[in-house]
Amino acid sequence: MTEHLWSFKSTAGHLAGADLTGYKVEATDGGIGKVDKHSDEVDDAYLVVDTGVWVLGKEVLLPASTVVKIDLEDRKIFVDRTKEQIKNAPEFHRDKHLGDPGYHDELSTYYGPGGIPFGGRLF
Repeated sequence: MTEHLWSFKSTAGHLAGADLTGYKVEATDGGIGKVDKHSDEVDDAYLVVDTGVWVLGKEVLLPASTVVKIDLEDRKIFVDRTKEQIKNAPEFHRDKHLGDPGYHDELSTYYGPGGIPFGGRLF
């Protein structure tokens, strides 16, 4: 992967400053929830997705690089992970995210090079 894990891909159609809260999130195999929170910070951009009843109310943090496309008209965000991969992601914890660098490392390990397989290869 040539682009930074915590940055939006240049091809995703992300507009800096756009409010993505409430957008539906689509995995490669179907809907997974809605954006509860997001960040546009350089090298620390992400989405917090509320999976609702699909995963018993679990929230997950997806690095911005997982975003393939943002459809502003339909208010949908498409990511390059399956529902199962997202379901198995480390759960989002607001307190850990803000003050625990180990949590960020755990997410980078899960989503980054050598992490979860995708499309027959490792990222």
